[in-house]
Amino acid sequence: MVQDLIENGTLIHKDEKHCWIFKSYSNRDDNLVCAAVIRGTAVVIKTLMTHWQEQPE
Repeated sequence: MVQDLIENGTLIHKDEKHCWIFKSYSNRDDNLVCAAVIRGTAVVIKTLMTHWQEQPE
């Protein structure tokens, strides 16, 4: 699931390096699954979250 989240989720940038990748999975009851990541020469997953909600800017 983490691989699918990273490869197919929706990407929102916080700044040049930090972003969130999120996706809803129909077989889960806990809302959106989200990865807080740092993008560079590699993608570093800082944390995985459930019950995540996109915040308006």
